Amino acid sequence: MEKEIRKPAVAGTFYPNDADELKSTIQHFLSDALPQEGPVPKAIIAPHAGYIYSGPVAASAYIQLIPARFTIKRVILLGPSHRVPLHGLAASSASHFATPLGLIPIEQPLVNKICQLPQVAINDQAHTQEHSLEVHLPFLQQVLDEFTLVPLVVGQTSPEQVNQVLSELWDGKETLVVISSDLSHYHEYSIAKQLDQKTTDAIEHLAYQEIDYENACGRDPVNGLLHFARQIGLKADAVDVRNSGDTAGTRDQVVGYGAYLFH
Repeated sequence: MEKEIRKPAVAGTFYPNDADELKSTIQHFLSDALPQEGPVPKAIIAPHAGYIYSGPVAASAYIQLIPARFTIKRVILLGPSHRVPLHGLAASSASHFATPLGLIPIEQPLVNKICQLPQVAINDQAHTQEHSLEVHLPFLQQVLDEFTLVPLVVGQTSPEQVNQVLSELWDGKETLVVISSDLSHYHEYSIAKQLDQKTTDAIEHLAYQEIDYENACGRDPVNGLLHFARQIGLKADAVDVRNSGDTAGTRDQVVGYGAYLFH
């Protein structure tokens, strides 16, 4: 059967289009990140901006996965929709997602399984130009061995609806959940720091009722994970919270980024 490939939309803008340069860029971020002691996380929240801005923070989450490089065989990736108005969760009919580092196979049996839920449907248009999932793929390709992918673009959904999807996909140590979200947008540096600390406190306390779109652009997948984490007794820890004023931008209007681990 012919492969249906979802091609990169933001290679060359959000991250390097050249494979060697991309590998080198990610490796630089990972070498500056600090591994944490303790178990490998079952789920992470990491940001999705251009690598120059959010790459160092994303690396703080991805460095923690390297000890499970050969254990993790499947990644459930959820991120918000920026391009297409959307209710529910959009799955993909593609057989593979492509990056400059190669092809990642989509685990279609699991896609078919969750498409039985009323809030999940195939919607390739939601994936075509969406960056919130794509920017995570090269990091995953660098820190993991071979893996399959279940990519979901999340529109307006309740925490309970996302919880239901995660319940279907959670599985054991071979399955990693990645939630894609930035934090506050376009505030002055000191205000952003305060807002993002408040959001971090809410994430660490699994307080999904306290997080709105102004706090995290990936509010819907984030809150779904927090709802599920509370239900099954996971613990959340922040490992890195910075903003574009700390990484590569000015401090008059910044975007916040956080890396969080769930055990």
